[in-house]
Amino acid sequence: MSLRTTFGEDPELYDRVRPTYPRELFDELARIVGDRPKVLEIGPGTGQATAAMVERGWQVTAVELSPGLAGVLRHKLPAIEVIVADFDTWPLPPPSYDLVISATAFHWLDPQTRVRRCVELLRPGGALAVVSTHHVAGGSEQFFADVQSCYERFTDDATADGLPDADDVPEDPANLAKTGLFGSVEFHRFVWNADYSTAEYLELLSSYSGHRALTTERRDGLYDCIGARIDAAGGSVTKRYLNQLSVGNSLNQTLA
Repeated sequence: MSLRTTFGEDPELYDRVRPTYPRELFDELARIVGDRPKVLEIGPGTGQATAAMVERGWQVTAVELSPGLAGVLRHKLPAIEVIVADFDTWPLPPPSYDLVISATAFHWLDPQTRVRRCVELLRPGGALAVVSTHHVAGGSEQFFADVQSCYERFTDDATADGLPDADDVPEDPANLAKTGLFGSVEFHRFVWNADYSTAEYLELLSSYSGHRALTTERRDGLYDCIGARIDAAGGSVTKRYLNQLSVGNSLNQTLA
């Protein structure tokens, strides 16, 4: 099973625990693409970014790989068009979108074709926005240092060097600037904290593909270890997020 298909195994859990995005991120997008853009969203999940765009009156079409996640999205936001498809092979419609956006999903697309396929959907002057999400240093720093021993014991994914500072996370993880397909590329960072109880944090971990892919024995052991450390620290943990927004502003011409 591909890791990117694990998200649809429990769509209600995904919808309940996955974080949304700062309002300021959409303020920045509105500055770039205007107040009423026609939007194509790739990999919306259950609408963590979609809902904010719909609230602003943006016209959104969403392409989602998972039928389960798409079903929850349709129930939450019945006014939008939701297409169940793999974007990598989806037959592209004519270029007519002011904004193509992918929030914490772009890294799952084929790196050889994803940027060009997105650009082919844009009207002249449109923009491609890629949002990436990073767990960075801050919040309950001692907990995140100590919990690495749990990952060393039960997984192969311990972060031996610790979490990076937000300012040290490289810009442009999608390499938009290197493609030569944009008139300009700009970057914005949004740093914020979220608080979780022990149960809430373990549910959040259960929405991550790497954790879902563990054997039941390893996952149970990992969660027992992490839960015990949160309980010992007072029963809650603060996680610091960095959302990076990369925006490629298209050339005032369509691709040949």
